[in-house]
Amino acid sequence: MVADQHVKPLSDIEIARNAQKKPIQEIASKKLGIDTSNLIPYGHDKAKVSLKYIDSLSENPEGKLILVTAISPTPAGEGKTTTTVGLGDGLNRIGKKSIICLREPSLGPCFGMKGGAAGGGYAQVVPMEDINLHFTGDFHAIGVANNLLAALVDNHIYWGNSAGIDPRRVTWRRVVDMNDRALRSIVSSLGGVANGFPREDGFDITVASEVMAIFCLAQNLDDLKSRLGNIVVGYTRDRQPVRASSINAEGAMTTLLKDALQPNLVQTLENNPAFVHGGPFANIAHGCNSVLATKTALKLADYVVTEAGFGADLGAEKFFDIKCRKAGLSPDCAVIVATIRALKMHGGVAKNDLGSENVDAVKNGMKNLQRHIENVAKFGVPVVVAINRFSADTDSERNVVIDGCKALNIEAIECDHWALGSEGTEELASKVAEIADSGKSDFNVLYDDNKSLWEKINIVAKSIYHANEVTADSKVQKQLNDIEGQGFGKLPICIAKTQYSFSTNPDLKGAPSNHTVPVREVRLSSGAEFLVVICGEIMTMPGLPRVPAANSISVDKSNNIVGLF
Repeated sequence: MVADQHVKPLSDIEIARNAQKKPIQEIASKKLGIDTSNLIPYGHDKAKVSLKYIDSLSENPEGKLILVTAISPTPAGEGKTTTTVGLGDGLNRIGKKSIICLREPSLGPCFGMKGGAAGGGYAQVVPMEDINLHFTGDFHAIGVANNLLAALVDNHIYWGNSAGIDPRRVTWRRVVDMNDRALRSIVSSLGGVANGFPREDGFDITVASEVMAIFCLAQNLDDLKSRLGNIVVGYTRDRQPVRASSINAEGAMTTLLKDALQPNLVQTLENNPAFVHGGPFANIAHGCNSVLATKTALKLADYVVTEAGFGADLGAEKFFDIKCRKAGLSPDCAVIVATIRALKMHGGVAKNDLGSENVDAVKNGMKNLQRHIENVAKFGVPVVVAINRFSADTDSERNVVIDGCKALNIEAIECDHWALGSEGTEELASKVAEIADSGKSDFNVLYDDNKSLWEKINIVAKSIYHANEVTADSKVQKQLNDIEGQGFGKLPICIAKTQYSFSTNPDLKGAPSNHTVPVREVRLSSGAEFLVVICGEIMTMPGLPRVPAANSISVDKSNNIVGLF
């Protein structure tokens, strides 16, 4: 029988508003054994878990780690976060002690085009409105810490510049958690001598900042402070790096971030625990929630379900090659989320035509899913495919995916968590638990630390994106040589490129091969300990669409938020 949600669907915000939430103290104590004294409550339904308590968990055994990733995103939707929530609820439903770990949403997509990131339908984390808006203030703290460093750099130059920073070679940019293309490139300090030394500057979105990356990779407060001090903010006239510690910035930055670093605890619609903490994008940053939240969850649960941003070529690769490498994590199972609708788009169907059955388009679109399956296998992690059901899906289309995966020795399981909550993921949960418990995972990173930076870029581009070449002009090549000469050659790489294609052309759907990956720019993130490699036309400060979601968001006469999705 078709679920009511497929017949007369309620909006995400309507479902969230009707949620039967429990006090967050009850979730913490009954589900996780965390005493109220170890919580810092933010109202009735969200709280931070104290760092002191987290330190006390060091001797606890660790649970199994499950990554949820997806095919290349399309406007049709994939539902990666929704599936993460649904799977976590499903594991709890079948008697497995499970916690989910998600990223915090950015205001950029919330008011832009993509919408929020709290899940959807009957597989959501709540309070949805709070999570998608200001939440506990973490992003504010990250943005302010970033911009404090920017202010200290300009102030240091103004008051004598004892560190010898060349104003022409300041690399540290300001941030704001909003899509604002007008701020991509600016000139600062105009207006005369009293305002400092005019120079070219610019803003990134907060989720692309190095402070966000550091925040998500730091293992404790001391590690956070050390990483912040290691940020390279610019160079001297003889091109020697100048760090944040050179201008004594790390202490104040850590002070601004010390409360934010405590993981945020919320609940699903089914009153299961969820950590929502940190939020770098995967197309322009490393795309994973905080190491601290993930490791805390592993000490508290038997199964931890986490997600990495966008398709497996971006989020999963960075999860494996950056987060797992740096944090010593070893995932036990990977779930690749696909929808019939998205596969049809990869098979050449326009968005307006997705409502009609098209078996041939699904067959063509399977090339994208197959590529992602093959890519994840390169990391030695066993895979299961979750078919996130949409109301218009047909049996014939669904069978194409199931049979296509079977030919690859991969099981594809239909899930209906959007309409049924945990009831719709029981089969997936059982399979994931079976794989995670099997010990079949033989995790490995894609490249060795000792490879050159250029070799690492080529390995990812050719092995994961199936490019036939990587190009970069002499300026970029010199940058890479200089960075290696400064002692940063062993860092992993974080490629920033379009999420919509394996190539750098967002219009190339499916599984393109033999394309060129043009490297436009490289940025050293010495505190985060990776190199950002910017490819194609991707921007680290996105712009708003022609009709942004903000145009439809408001507050009604009953003080309820409307239009948020």
